[in-house]
Amino acid sequence: MKYLDEYRDGTAAQRFADTLRSVVTRPWTLMEVCGGQTHSIVRYGVDEMLPPGVTLVHGPGCPVCVTPVAILDRAFRIARRPGVVFTSFGDMLRVPGTSDDLLHVRAEGGDVRVVYSPLDAVAIAEREPRREVVFFAVGFETTAPANAMAVQLAAKKGLTNFSLLVAQVRVPPALEAVLSEPECRVQAFLAAGHVCTVMGTSEYEPLVARHHVPVVVTGFEPLDLLHGVAMAVRQLEEGRSAVEIQYARVVRPEGNPAARRAIEEVFEVTDRTWRGLGPIPRSGLGLNAKYAGFDAERRFPDATPDAPEDPACRAGLVLQGRLKPQECPAFGARCTPEHPLGAPMVSSEGACAAYWLYRRRRAAAVA
Repeated sequence: MKYLDEYRDGTAAQRFADTLRSVVTRPWTLMEVCGGQTHSIVRYGVDEMLPPGVTLVHGPGCPVCVTPVAILDRAFRIARRPGVVFTSFGDMLRVPGTSDDLLHVRAEGGDVRVVYSPLDAVAIAEREPRREVVFFAVGFETTAPANAMAVQLAAKKGLTNFSLLVAQVRVPPALEAVLSEPECRVQAFLAAGHVCTVMGTSEYEPLVARHHVPVVVTGFEPLDLLHGVAMAVRQLEEGRSAVEIQYARVVRPEGNPAARRAIEEVFEVTDRTWRGLGPIPRSGLGLNAKYAGFDAERRFPDATPDAPEDPACRAGLVLQGRLKPQECPAFGARCTPEHPLGAPMVSSEGACAAYWLYRRRRAAAVA
């Protein structure tokens, strides 16, 4: 645990907090983009260590949370088809659509299987050639290389019974959408370190130049986050806006060239709808023409109209940093992990789940 404990050292964290207090001269609002960062912030009380006036708000950094109801409902209909093996990571099983989730589909007899890699789904397709095997490809750019490799491997093996239901999304256009909201109060971003490990930092440069907002690529441990906040605040106090890398032990400006080549070989940039945010131009990835035969939406055409989200769920405002989870009237009342209205309450990276796990527990301990 040595190397992990180094990034959770309380004394070092206090030094970062003290440094911040000596630098800050006015209020600033920063948004962390990744749901993993949100959980670390809430779990370790990073936001509570910041000087008065320095505020962290939570962004659309959970790909499970932003997967729209329409795609979820389509997934459930595909998973119910006879002869289909529907595979997914475990974090999608309890994400609610209009009235169901994948656990309900499995309880009703659908062949829904949890896998640890899309390559596991390819292996199932090879073992069970008479079944249609679909993998639910949800994620940011972080998961795209493995999904691309799965398609490439299926093509190489000549597997005609494997497909992806693609819900891949791209982070930079989502940040553009957040900044374009009239009520946006975000002045700097803590960007997701794992995304930039794959993609590098070049895609953030136009965003910074256009909006004059600092972007600091940050890790996921408490000291990473405090250091990232300090770097962003220093830029703001100095009147600068640039892309900087706090997570330098992992992230390089060029990203991972091999992973990027795999993405570019299999996917193309598309428009995509985000749950709670709506349509965002060029914010998604879809299979390109060469690999269109592996697209589950083409293989299982569906004319069912899109269903609306539950109007009581304020997850969209949470994902835009305009509302903290506990400020939603449904939080802890109509919306709980057992009966979620929206994905952020059940996703392992959801902001609502983080507040339910850590802030409620702390309040109960004080009481």
